[in-house]
Amino acid sequence: MTTEPTSDDKRAVVLLSGGMDSATTAYEATRRGYELYALHTSYGQKTESKEYDCARELADELDARDFLHIETSHLKQIGASSLTDDSMAVADADVDADDIPTSYVPFRNANLLSMAVSYAEANDCDAVFVGAHSEDYSGYPDCRPEFFDAFEAMVDVGTKPDTTISLEVPFVHDSKTDIARRGLELGVPFEHTWSCYRAEEPACGTCDSCAFRLQAFQNLGERDPIPYAERPDYADGDADPDAA
Repeated sequence: MTTEPTSDDKRAVVLLSGGMDSATTAYEATRRGYELYALHTSYGQKTESKEYDCARELADELDARDFLHIETSHLKQIGASSLTDDSMAVADADVDADDIPTSYVPFRNANLLSMAVSYAEANDCDAVFVGAHSEDYSGYPDCRPEFFDAFEAMVDVGTKPDTTISLEVPFVHDSKTDIARRGLELGVPFEHTWSCYRAEEPACGTCDSCAFRLQAFQNLGERDPIPYAERPDYADGDADPDAA
């Protein structure tokens, strides 16, 4: 879907998954003066309905100029990820692991970014914003800074000569705790975000994604506002786990 731009707009597509990282990224893009075109994709992930609801709520909160929801099935058909393959269980959290986790969806970000760039070019957007960060790329190869640099170069070659779309990854060198801190500064409604890999409500509290999220709030001495079946202590150092 395209909408007619006005002459002075500064526009950006934001990949809005419904999670806390993409939500904070969307609020950061708004703070930087961009009008938002929100893109949400459902690709067969176990919590896709909850993620869609959160993304839709966030887009409304942000007064996004447009909200595009794309449903794809090919990543689920390909499988090989515990997020999409029903034969694979989502593993319990191991926040210190360096291996690529079973939740890795093969080359997912290239798929999502391709759709985002198409959407951006069709709407004369100046940028695509993505919420990847340092704790992602320790386990997910398509979240590394080198990947985004390479993809941006490909965008430059593969779009119209008069098209200029930057790939903005504002938190790529930051931790989850840094993102939570920035989100609180920006007033992100974290109650309208979802991170759990296993369940649509309550969140399990024990998968990798729940663990990193809870740890971030615990490190800041803040209580995560979404419901959890369990709230284990993942805090670093002297942080107060009771706050999360």
